[in-house]
Amino acid sequence: MSSPELEALLNVQGHDTRLDQLRHQLDTLAERTARDEVRALVAQVDVQIEATASQRDEIARRQNRIDDEVESLKAKRDGFDKKLYSGEVSNPRELQDLQEEIDSLGRRITKLEDDELEVMAEAEPVDERLLSLKDALAQRQQELASAENLLTAAEAEIAVQIDAESELRQACAEPVSAGVLDEYEKLRAGLGGVGVSKLIGTQCGGCHLTLSAMDVARIKKLPDGEFDHCEECGRILVP
Repeated sequence: MSSPELEALLNVQGHDTRLDQLRHQLDTLAERTARDEVRALVAQVDVQIEATASQRDEIARRQNRIDDEVESLKAKRDGFDKKLYSGEVSNPRELQDLQEEIDSLGRRITKLEDDELEVMAEAEPVDERLLSLKDALAQRQQELASAENLLTAAEAEIAVQIDAESELRQACAEPVSAGVLDEYEKLRAGLGGVGVSKLIGTQCGGCHLTLSAMDVARIKKLPDGEFDHCEECGRILVP
């Protein structure tokens, strides 16, 4: 007959096993996987928005450069135009040169304005894509918030179970001496979470090694406070 202390240790093991299962469940929640997937989609859309915004900024810079050049040329043309009709110049050759310069500036301005129309046409689909991406981001962020809420609820539910199981485990551990608990914890750490096992018939419940009838009889006759280990796995054996 096993001692009350070893029976209590078996109960501790049962609660520890359940706690391990709950912590594994917490670490592998489907809600966390779903949250991470949506988070990745949000990050992906963020990258696309950044790239598209950068493209739009470059188009805007090109348009601004054209605008600046057009304004500069118009100012220059207006100056020549004013001089042409001011009466300051009377030499026919100089007047002809002024008119040619005005005409040349006009052609250059027309070309630049055509270029600007092309740039504006290039910007239109980029603006549409940027707007579409921002709408997609808003939707993904809503999905992420929902996924975060589901994950928080799932984590809270398991946390309640862990707290309850921990309290039961603590109560079961009270009859077990500190030395036995310490050895149990060390064994558990190196044996897949199981530091003590029940002797079932003539077999170790941990590794299923079959003990001799003599060893079984000896283990069952051990006085309270003493215990033996499985020769194969090293776990504490409880008869």
